[in-house]
Formats: sequence, structure tokens, C-alpha cells
Amino acid sequence: MARVALTWLAEPGNRAVWEMVREEGAPRTLSRLLRGDVGNDSLRAAVLARLGGFAGARLVDPQRLAEATLRRAKRLGARIVVPSDDEWPGRVDELATLELDTEGRVNHDVRPPLCVWVRGRWPLREALERSVAVVGARAATPYGMQVTSEVGFGLAEKGWTVVSGGAFGIDATAHRAALAAGGRTVAVLACGVDRPYPAGNSALFEQIAETGLLISEWPPGAEPLRHRFLVRNRVIAAATLGTVVTEAAARSGATQTMSRVFALRRVAMVVPGPVTSAMSVGCHELLRTHPDAILVTGAKQVLEAVGRMGEYHAEAARGPEHRRDSLDEESSLVLEAVPRRGHASAEELAAKAGLPLRTVLRRLSLLELAGLVVRRADGIALPRRAPLEQAGPDDGTPSRAAASSVSDVAPPPSGREAAG
Repeated sequence: MARVALTWLAEPGNRAVWEMVREEGAPRTLSRLLRGDVGNDSLRAAVLARLGGFAGARLVDPQRLAEATLRRAKRLGARIVVPSDDEWPGRVDELATLELDTEGRVNHDVRPPLCVWVRGRWPLREALERSVAVVGARAATPYGMQVTSEVGFGLAEKGWTVVSGGAFGIDATAHRAALAAGGRTVAVLACGVDRPYPAGNSALFEQIAETGLLISEWPPGAEPLRHRFLVRNRVIAAATLGTVVTEAAARSGATQTMSRVFALRRVAMVVPGPVTSAMSVGCHELLRTHPDAILVTGAKQVLEAVGRMGEYHAEAARGPEHRRDSLDEESSLVLEAVPRRGHASAEELAAKAGLPLRTVLRRLSLLELAGLVVRRADGIALPRRAPLEQAGPDDGTPSRAAASSVSDVAPPPSGREAAG
């Protein structure tokens, strides 16, 4: 109850309040704040303002407020989780050592939550044990949403929890992709779990509450104030094993989240985009300025980055394979020497390939076994094209299938042959 009252008196992450709670416990810290026994002038003034102590206003009783909040949460089916609970996500405790070199209160007050409100049936610790955050621009492009859908679906399909902030654009796309895969997703809110923001995603939030979790540091009824989204981002960064930014503008909350990811030494992953897109400028700047950032293009590469060593392996991208790809250098030279049309003798091939005749004869035997050349009475030639019935309708032009069968085994014609 004391932690609920403290979260109401001071914004989550407050460094002074967190240190007092660590040293003296939440009940004694609450008593000191109510007496004004605080050396921090700004904190004392903030507490007094919350209590309504200016201009003779009637003081609010934090204990009664906390009791009412707990009753309200119970009616909503929400619960409060504190550090002593089994389901507390211990990973967020690493915020106790987070130090940022950026000015501003939101970059100074980055300490762990005092408590977390949870709506949903999954134990919070279990849901976040193997989790990846997927964040990005609200004004997402079709490109960004396509990549996000693939990443979110692929992670959920492999049993990973997809974490995001519930906003329009990339966040909502990530949540929906996880739900479509039948997986878990967690929305970390900057307001009460009973009034998720934005309201346009209300149906989505209800789905998340049924199969995943809605969580927040702010008590039920809390408003989604602008600065709270920035405060909230440190929890997204700390609670997960890694974070993927799929699309971000130059000034974006997603890049602010990534500053916490880098500082906490979590796995930082960035999806590149078109260099002409304003919605990928932030992604490209992260890749340029942070050597630790990992460029990823899909779910397989994300899993390889966050999974245990050897658990996942993303194959390198390759073009279509041809039978001639596995040939040794000498066999390739002999095959290239075979004329595209007509035939040639072994001696002519040796001269054109610049290889000894004996070598050419050995390689021809291998090429013949592979079906890449044929021996005729008049010399060596490439295999015939597809049967006559696959040719063009009137003029004998080979069909697309026939043409592809030839190009699969023969190099493209030289300029003179093409002109002819």
C-alpha cells in the first residue's frame, strides 16, 4: 500500500524516492515524505503539490487513496506486483545502475519501478523471461508494418513474448502479429491499465489482456501524460532481452528507448529502410553511430541475436542455385568454352579454355555425367533444348521453360553472338 501511495506522490523512476525506499523501506519513506522530512527541495515541493497543500487546499490522504486504488484494481481484474513477489521481473532491477549522460529529469530519474500493475492471467516474470521488444514509429509506412509483422509473427511462433508500447503504427502492428501467431504479447503502458491509450486501440488492448498482459507503473485511472511515455520506455528496454527498431524518424521515442538499451547492454537490433524514407532516418543514424547495433532484416536474424548460443541460425542470403555452381574451376572453363550453338572438338575446347587436352578430356567426362554437355559424332555440344512441342507457336521460338532450361546450363552469349 505504501508503494502505491509513493507512486502517486512521485513519478515512477524518481531517484531520490527509490534510494529512500531501498535504505528505509516503503512505509518509512512514505511517512518522511508526508512530514516533509526530505532534503530534496524539488521532491518536497512536488509531494506538497500532490497533497494539495498550497493555498490552504484540503490535503489528500495517500493511505485512503491507495486503499481505494487497490479496490478499484480488484474490480477491474488487475493486480499489483512488487519486488518481493515471485512474479516480479528481476531484469528491471538493473535500472538501479543505469546512468545516462543526457540532461533532463527523464534521463536522470531512471530507477526501477516501485510496483507494477498487471492485467492478464500470465505470471509477469514468466511472460518476460524470453521476450523481445519491437518498437518504432507511430506514422509507420507499409514497409515498416510489413517488416514488423514478419518479425512479430516469427518471434511469437517460436514461443517468444513480443513486448511493445501499444501505440499506433509499429507498436500495434507488433502486438497484432504476435496475436495472429497465437503467441504472447505484453503492452507496457504510460497510463492506468484500465484506460489504455490510444483509445483507437481499445479492441486490441482487450485482446492483449485476454491472452497476454497489460502492465503499467501508474495506478488505475492515471492519465497518459506526454512525459510518461518517455519514463515508460526504460521499462521496455530493461524488461526484455533485446529490442528491435523496425522504423524510426530522426526524433522518435523509439530512438530514446534504444539509448536505454545500449546503456543496459541489452541486444540492440535495427532494421534498415529506404535511404529516401524519413521514417528510417533514425534507424540509419543508430546503425551509423553505435557499433554495438546489430542490423537485422527478419525474425530469423532477431532470434539468432537474442537466443542462446547455437539455438538459432540464420542462413546467409543466397541467389537461386544452378548445377554449374558446384563445378571446379577447370570444369567451368571447359563448359564456358563449349559453343552456345553448334559443336566443337576437344582440341578446340582445349585451345579456347587454355587447358591441356588431357585435362579437358577428363573434365568433359565429368560434365557429361552431370548432363551439362553431350558427345556427338561431330563433337561436343550443349544439351538440346526442350522438345519441339514446347517451342513457340509458329516461328520455332523456344518457350519460357525451354529457354530457362538452356540458360541453366549455358553461359550468356557474347555481344557478337547476341547481335547475330
